[in-house]
Amino acid sequence: MELKNKNILILGLSISGISVAKYASKEGANVVISESRQQKPEDTEKIQELNNLNIKVEMGFHSDNAIKNADIIVTSPSIPPEAEIFQRAKCYNKEVISEPDFAYLNKSEKSKFITITGTNGKTTTTKLTSEILCNAGFKAPFCGNIGVPPTDLLDEDVDYFVMEISSYQIYHSKYLKPHIGAFINYTPDHVTWHGSKEEYLRVKQSHFIGENAPEYAVLNFKDEHVKELENKTPSKIVAFDDEFSDFCIFEKADKLFLNKNKDMEKVCDLSSAKIFGKHNHQNMMCAVSIAKILDINNDVIQKTIDEFKAPAHRIEYIAEIDGIKYYNDSKGTNCDSSICALKAFKDKVVLIAGGRDKMTDLTEFAQTIDQKATNVVLIGEATERFAKALEEIGYKNIIKTTTLESAIDIAGNLNQGDVLFSPACASFDMFKNFEERGDVFRNHVLSKIR
Repeated sequence: MELKNKNILILGLSISGISVAKYASKEGANVVISESRQQKPEDTEKIQELNNLNIKVEMGFHSDNAIKNADIIVTSPSIPPEAEIFQRAKCYNKEVISEPDFAYLNKSEKSKFITITGTNGKTTTTKLTSEILCNAGFKAPFCGNIGVPPTDLLDEDVDYFVMEISSYQIYHSKYLKPHIGAFINYTPDHVTWHGSKEEYLRVKQSHFIGENAPEYAVLNFKDEHVKELENKTPSKIVAFDDEFSDFCIFEKADKLFLNKNKDMEKVCDLSSAKIFGKHNHQNMMCAVSIAKILDINNDVIQKTIDEFKAPAHRIEYIAEIDGIKYYNDSKGTNCDSSICALKAFKDKVVLIAGGRDKMTDLTEFAQTIDQKATNVVLIGEATERFAKALEEIGYKNIIKTTTLESAIDIAGNLNQGDVLFSPACASFDMFKNFEERGDVFRNHVLSKIR
């Protein structure tokens, strides 16, 4: 992509938008960042830094001139499809691309993309894949929805961009064509942004369909919505959690095996892994599938799995206090994720849940709590609906409180099992994001150590 003297318009003062702005400006482009919300005090320093790099920032509106003069428009992933700015861009015959598109169009010829999507488990799988590849000698940093825009890595020597990709990023992408694309699982999520659960699934699947489908599609054959792609994708299929396909990874007796054209081999043992639970076994199967496409040695895979630790906020062990272990699963932002977290534990736990309700069906969540939790401490906007769903199935050990800190104290003092914080909700009723929420949990637990 030729950037010198081009007019680049970036929609949204986001991490990915700022990354594109800095790279494009360095390459000689005229850059404008346009943000629809009003400026906040915490924006001042950021805007000043951008201005010092000759990057113009407009806040509170999208000017007609910026749209009309743009040669390239790059959008931040969170801007929803129905946003008025996209209609205006269309009126001026302007194409809008994603930040992953931008990075893909500006990468070196030798670099390739590995994309990992799914409703749950993306970050764990992305980090594990990156670590396996790096331990095998590849330059394969993790990036994407995990917090590091791939554009940040364009000036580095990269063999593989190992990218966590969200449905928002897929929706806005038009050019990204990965070498390997992985689809871990699907459950309804982000329904408000996409408009329906069917549209959310369509967007996820679209990453594996058409001319930009990856060369290899790594698919979870135990998930019926993911397996549907078997007859839709032009990609070479590598299946996981399946032992009968031509190229597949499956689990038996806590070990992973590769079946390639009926030639069977043991790849690694999961019994020594630090991450646990069926969902993490699927995450490991997905990462190992990618590794075997690249012919990575089994010893490297085993060593990486043995040493790999859960990323922050994903069933993250915090501490043991008076015989009670505390686990931070703040990334459990939907019911399916929290169900997986509960099922990962052999013994019953005390669950802390609640936050901004995503209004999905609570039947399976309530049933899993009944099976796996001695008590539930509820917080946030979802408290009453969660309590009602539990009461309807006869579950009575429900405690309501107003803050996360008090929930931690109550849960520990019950002495009825280890404490799992897995909210099954978004964080925005009480916190800026799930990371801040998880940090509050971690810090409060650590403050209790005497």
